[in-house]
Amino acid sequence: MDLPISDTLSIPEHELVYSFTRSGGPGGQNVNKVESKVVLRFDVQNSPSLSDEQRWMIQQKLASRITHEGILHLSCQISRSQLANRKAVTQTFATLLQEALEIEPDRIPTRPSRASRQRRITGKKIRGGVKRQRAEQDWESEFGY
Repeated sequence: MDLPISDTLSIPEHELVYSFTRSGGPGGQNVNKVESKVVLRFDVQNSPSLSDEQRWMIQQKLASRITHEGILHLSCQISRSQLANRKAVTQTFATLLQEALEIEPDRIPTRPSRASRQRRITGKKIRGGVKRQRAEQDWESEFGY
């Protein structure tokens, strides 16, 4: 079964490697016996499902989660259930890949309008006038120093 990421990309289930460990947190007596934490590993570097461009985009945007060997690590331990954690980590994986493969539009630089430049200059002149007025006062004669 394939995990759909986008219209053009789906990751086969056999490329996702799950491992299970004991997790901390709630669980009562089961916390020391049941391996409910799920760790998902995905080999970004050697995945046949990804094109070179997709591989590069994922490595750039998810660099903090990818090891030097090119393996993406994700873990989940929010639930007491191994199955719920497995579903959650798989959903997180799909969401991360969707966001990493999203192409951001180029920014079109804009210029301030003539009216906004005029308002800025007017505000600066008013503020400068206030400061100039304060500096011109004769404080010595006012307080008798």
